[in-house]
Amino acid sequence: PVASSFEAELRGALGLLRRLGGAGEAEHDLHRRGANTLFNIWIKYKSQLPESYYNERLVKVGDSLAQIKEYKLALLHCYERYLQQFVSVNLDDTVNDAHVFKSTFFPNGVRDKNAALTFHALQARNVCIYQMVCSSDRNLQNQESLQTCLNVLTSLRLTMQVALPQENLCWLIYNGTIHIYTICRHLMMIGQSAKVLEYLLWASVCMESSIPLLSVHYLTWRATLYTAVSQCYFDCQDGIHGEIFARRGLIKIDEVKQLENIDSSLENVETQKIFKEATLKMSVMIFKRAIYESRRKSKSSRRDSRGNPKKAVNLPRPRTITERLLAEMFDGAAAQFLAILEALSDSSRNVLRPHPPPPDEIEIRDVISELFHAGLEILSGNRLRKQKGSSEYIYKTENIFVITAGEKGVSGDAAVKFIKLAFSYEEWEVFDSAIELVVNFLQSQDDPTWKKAEMELKLLTLMQPLLFPRKSECGFSVHEGNSKKASTPQGSEKTQTFREDSLKKEEPYHDLTILATTALSCVSTSQQNVHPDKEILFDVIMYLWQECKTELEQIQTSGSDYLEDIHKHKAYQWVHILWIVNEVIEKSSMADTNIMFAEITLYLAAVLENIADS
Repeated sequence: PVASSFEAELRGALGLLRRLGGAGEAEHDLHRRGANTLFNIWIKYKSQLPESYYNERLVKVGDSLAQIKEYKLALLHCYERYLQQFVSVNLDDTVNDAHVFKSTFFPNGVRDKNAALTFHALQARNVCIYQMVCSSDRNLQNQESLQTCLNVLTSLRLTMQVALPQENLCWLIYNGTIHIYTICRHLMMIGQSAKVLEYLLWASVCMESSIPLLSVHYLTWRATLYTAVSQCYFDCQDGIHGEIFARRGLIKIDEVKQLENIDSSLENVETQKIFKEATLKMSVMIFKRAIYESRRKSKSSRRDSRGNPKKAVNLPRPRTITERLLAEMFDGAAAQFLAILEALSDSSRNVLRPHPPPPDEIEIRDVISELFHAGLEILSGNRLRKQKGSSEYIYKTENIFVITAGEKGVSGDAAVKFIKLAFSYEEWEVFDSAIELVVNFLQSQDDPTWKKAEMELKLLTLMQPLLFPRKSECGFSVHEGNSKKASTPQGSEKTQTFREDSLKKEEPYHDLTILATTALSCVSTSQQNVHPDKEILFDVIMYLWQECKTELEQIQTSGSDYLEDIHKHKAYQWVHILWIVNEVIEKSSMADTNIMFAEITLYLAAVLENIADS
């Protein structure tokens, strides 16, 4: 009867929590009452139920709460209440030493029947802590938030270290690698690759050390971890170790083939696909460094077409060393395009704050230019591959620009990323030609999710003449001498309309007003998934802010009557732009992510007050 009553009250409490979860995060009082109801149940029945049964239900209820984001605190309470049976001190004090950790939580050894439940609770607690940190500080701007994430990674690693020798706990090792990867990728995106490298290395080694996880079934995931490790090295400007680790990954993939003892004549299609994808990931990371280093070592082999790709148009293919290496290493347009994107990607390079290669590295500039033109060829529908068993190359034109990436296609997302890279490297001919093709594609799609990419490209085209006024004369109308025509006649008109605003030669505030109102329209939709990337939006906001602030400060320091100066210098227009910028910040939910945004709001208020006083 006690157990039945306990289960009934639990079901009622969980049902209430799920219903309240739909109320949203604003209803804090309701959420707190719901969580308190659950806590009271735990207190009420703790002394009335068998310990093992009670503890098992604690963890299972915690797992149920994991699906309701508003109750992370209640979830954490479930796991910690279970774990407190082993330790009377702060739980975090037990994760610094493997021996202490093991003796504390597994006094009867890791083979004990409750060990798996304890491991699971430890992992789930760590994941919950990470999610709670992200909910309050997504970009981890607070140093304490960052340190908490690193502590979580350390704890996850320690849990896996103790569990690793037990084959029956291989599922826990696998789950642990997923948690580590998820947190590390987040930290890599905010520039913390150096701090997470050791954890990704650990996750990779764990996958190799657990016999049940050595099967081909887990190979795709292992290759993902290997790629993340290699990317970490590249982010840390340690390309040589990034390439070495990728080559090591190829060896490990070959070892899996040998362990599986697969006869190629009997190999099924799915297995072939797994090995091909894993090999591709490693090959891309090898290419990322090899394409540059091979050119540095063979400076004398540069073509006469260097610096002017137009001269190479009529040469037999492959026209450049880059095209030849792409054709030799990768079979298919999608694979070649992926290799191009990865070779051009640099975590230290922002889209709107370009950092071209140093002028003295001529060979590197050659490679970058060749990569961009090779990518443009693929987007244009041209494919180059090496014939198997021969030194001949096959060049053909086909329709390969599709929505989803496949054996013969390039994804829309990949094409948009290519354009952003072209903007970042100031490869304007490639940028103008590629954007024609991609804008035509985006505007022909019915799926609203493509609006996000269309908005981002619109912002880039408006920013180009403002940041690089001498570079934007070519425009993108197909009637103005572009090197590439649009794929369809009707698409040409769309593309010309898409960019015509940015070609107008008028007063600066006019172009800035267009940029500001465009940014506002991009974030005015209620669909968060179609808002532009925060990186681009942030740079647009900061550019507008600096321009407005400069103009308004010149007016304020002119020394004559402020109100007259407002009319004289058309300062009302600059205040209007600043007001739009403030609206963009509010609607994009970025107000809490950067202290500079608070300064913008305060500055606008001060300016408006001065105007009112005048």
